[in-house]
Amino acid sequence: MSGLLAGKRLLVTGVITDASIAFSVAKLAQENGAQVVLTGYGRLSLVERIAKRLPEPAPVIELDVTNPEQLAGLGDKVREHVDGLDGVVHSIGFAPQSCLGGGFLDASWEDVATALHVSTYSYKSLAVAALPLMSPGGAVVGLTFDATQAWPVYDWMGVAKAGLESASRYLALHLGKQGIRSNLVSAGPLRTMAAKSIPGFEQFEDAWSERAPLGWNLTDQEPAARACLALLSDWFPATTGEIVHVDGGYHAIGA
Repeated sequence: MSGLLAGKRLLVTGVITDASIAFSVAKLAQENGAQVVLTGYGRLSLVERIAKRLPEPAPVIELDVTNPEQLAGLGDKVREHVDGLDGVVHSIGFAPQSCLGGGFLDASWEDVATALHVSTYSYKSLAVAALPLMSPGGAVVGLTFDATQAWPVYDWMGVAKAGLESASRYLALHLGKQGIRSNLVSAGPLRTMAAKSIPGFEQFEDAWSERAPLGWNLTDQEPAARACLALLSDWFPATTGEIVHVDGGYHAIGA
């Protein structure tokens, strides 16, 4: 077995379609020598079908990251397939429609709380649930969308991503003693299922196409996936609490 992740055991969340960043992560991870276990929520049969499109069909575990019982049982379910974990990929986010598309001032706390629970707090919840399976040198990697600015139509999901970025830094602080790293990849806009749920998403597409110094391909998830693989590998042993931008350089350019 050879490759960047040779011998690594990974848990990858958020695979819904083969157009997702998570699918690209799982595919490249397998191609680079890793064993992959997927999680799914809701439409498990869909995730299982997508899992069969990987180079090696991957097992799928049901996981609702807001369900304490399922989080508590995650370790036992993972051990049915691998004897431990070297890395966890968090690719989970959700916000009710009221929280997106310009309704920032009108969204109810109940809807905002849902967005924060699923998109922000779950990063910590998933890491803690997986922690008993991990050893020093392991890594948790999540996906964000640059939360240093307020974006049109992104609204409370932008707030949730800001919380995610902060949570990753605190996770880096508290897991560092155990030799576990926490980092995020900040990807530019991609035409994923999540993007389709955001009213006015085309505003992001137009801006990136015009301003990213390296250009930007809205349908290519592989650059973001490659960054995830690098952070999961042994090539960043002293990097934690970091956000790696994979956005064609857009974040570095002024208005």
